[in-house]
Amino acid sequence: MTDATQAPARPGLSDTTRGMALMALAMALLPIGDTFAKLLTTSLHPLEVTLARLLAQALFLLPTALILRARLRGAMFSPVVALSGGLVCVTLGSLIWAFSVMPIATAIAIFFVEPLILTALVGPLLGEKVGPRRLAAVGIGLMGALIVIRPGGGFGWAAALPLIAATAYALNMIVLRRASETRSALTVQCGATVYACLGMGLLVPGLWALGPLTPGIMGLGPQGWAAVLGAGAFAAASFVLIAEAFRRAEAGTLAPFQYLEIIGATAAGYLVFGDFPDGWTWLGIAVILGSGLYVFWRERQPAIRPRLTPGRRRSRRIRSR
Repeated sequence: MTDATQAPARPGLSDTTRGMALMALAMALLPIGDTFAKLLTTSLHPLEVTLARLLAQALFLLPTALILRARLRGAMFSPVVALSGGLVCVTLGSLIWAFSVMPIATAIAIFFVEPLILTALVGPLLGEKVGPRRLAAVGIGLMGALIVIRPGGGFGWAAALPLIAATAYALNMIVLRRASETRSALTVQCGATVYACLGMGLLVPGLWALGPLTPGIMGLGPQGWAAVLGAGAFAAASFVLIAEAFRRAEAGTLAPFQYLEIIGATAAGYLVFGDFPDGWTWLGIAVILGSGLYVFWRERQPAIRPRLTPGRRRSRRIRSR
């Protein structure tokens, strides 16, 4: 017989809520790795920094996969994972190049057209349902990013670099969704990292041999190699968290949370590079953060969550940058 005085059990957190929390934590860590990468661009070409970061990322990620080998499932090396690795090369190379010519916060803010591109693609390509209110939250967050960057700020052609990165990033998320249908998130992440290392490992030495780049990576001092390891460690940790977030929640739900990265990027710009945010930047950050908090609040309301028919599974995908 049930004790009438016993307090009812409190429901646990849903997978979607856990996914949003993991995404927020990952967005706090990513700017730290980006800061190390920007510091390295003062002594290395951005493509060399990209190669170094990928190699360091693999150094930390692959042992993690060995420890979590029970989570590995499916083929790690295949054409679709290779395509993901190529898109990772384009994303990282373009974004790190952008870091070398503009503040991190500005580059990340321009990069935030990616959630809008992705949200437009998940419906026709993945069959995911994104309601008008979540779509509006993504649009509002994008307007906040535009307030931060204030287009026409004098960066010229360099403004295209984070746009290229954003497009490659959105396409990679679609590819990763397909790849993860028969593979675990950790398997895809490790395979894509290996392919990206191979791709940049061929490109950069090729540019050295042809002359456009002068080898500089071997001339790094202890502080430079520490920055390389820092960039790789924070990237690997972030990507594991991101993979877990997208394993638990839909892309449309998590998209606005990517905007939280701008807070860490702004803080890094001030603390490390002396880029003090002005009033317009703080206004943009407030708009971005508000859109993410709205999505979080709306997802927690049971009465307005999308209903799934019996036996229908929520689609998943992973994210990698």
